[in-house]
Amino acid sequence: MKHLSPAYFALVMATGIVSIGAWNFQFLALAVTLFFFNLIAYTVVAGLTALRAIIYPRLFFTDLVDHQIGPGFFTAVAGSCILGAQLLLLAHSLAGAIVFLALGTMLWVGLTYTIFVALTIKRKKPPIEKSLTGAWLMAVVATQAIAVLAALIAHEWPQPLRLELNFFALSLWLWGGMFYIWIISLIFYRYTFFILSPGDLTPPSWINMGAMAISTLAGAELVRNSSDAPFLASLLPFLKGFTVFYWATGTWWIPMLLALGMWRYLIQRFPLRYHPLYWGAVFPLGMYSVATMQMATVFDFPFLAPLSPVVFAAALVAWTLACIGLVRKLTKLLLPRKTR
Repeated sequence: MKHLSPAYFALVMATGIVSIGAWNFQFLALAVTLFFFNLIAYTVVAGLTALRAIIYPRLFFTDLVDHQIGPGFFTAVAGSCILGAQLLLLAHSLAGAIVFLALGTMLWVGLTYTIFVALTIKRKKPPIEKSLTGAWLMAVVATQAIAVLAALIAHEWPQPLRLELNFFALSLWLWGGMFYIWIISLIFYRYTFFILSPGDLTPPSWINMGAMAISTLAGAELVRNSSDAPFLASLLPFLKGFTVFYWATGTWWIPMLLALGMWRYLIQRFPLRYHPLYWGAVFPLGMYSVATMQMATVFDFPFLAPLSPVVFAAALVAWTLACIGLVRKLTKLLLPRKTR
């Protein structure tokens, strides 16, 4: 608990999106099993995080304003919203989804204006090559996760509040896109103009793609809701164009990240050991699968349909491997050495 990674809510994010993907592909038993697993995981991670803040407040708040570690706190926002989406889609609990939307929004406001204000006014700041990673894009993922959940709830919400909720989702979708442009520009600059060691290429680099995948999903949900909101209907060409733009950008990153991963593990022989950050690599695969399927359905793009199950299979394999690593890690921590 003392050294718990703030990014451990990525476990909830990864499990939640794989569960939703399984639900979409009619693997109902798997989807429900992962849903209950996620409820337990969220409770445990949230409880340990709260206890860490109470028992080790100095460590907790030092991490909060750390350039490398701080952005990992945004996984709490995304994890809350992904679990809220599971409650709505799998359990048909509109009330539960609303609770998690409210919780995610409050966490987003608090973390956004705590972390980025603190990072701005700090006197001692690390160089960009030592502090900037794909984890910074978790702020974008958190923003778009709220937009997705708000759009999903708006689809079920009775009038007259449906209009306001769709506008809220649209506003966050647009802000998330702008925020991605800011951060990815810095990340691309760091990749191409500074020496990159294998240790610098952390698993959250896959968030480069995942942030665009969840932006695609949010856009597709807004397009689906356009029949219920006249202002969305008036923006339909813009919504569709930017959704495809997000999807194309995320797709471009996949071969790039695969090539960098081969360089890291096969050429540079970087050791492959379990780390909580690997959940940040599972989530983008699951999200890309779900987002591609939803965009193909809403936009009537049948030629994209075969891509979604292939990526979902990769996400399921990645989730399984990360889960095995987590179990082995917990076994080493919890069992006495003589027993092991």
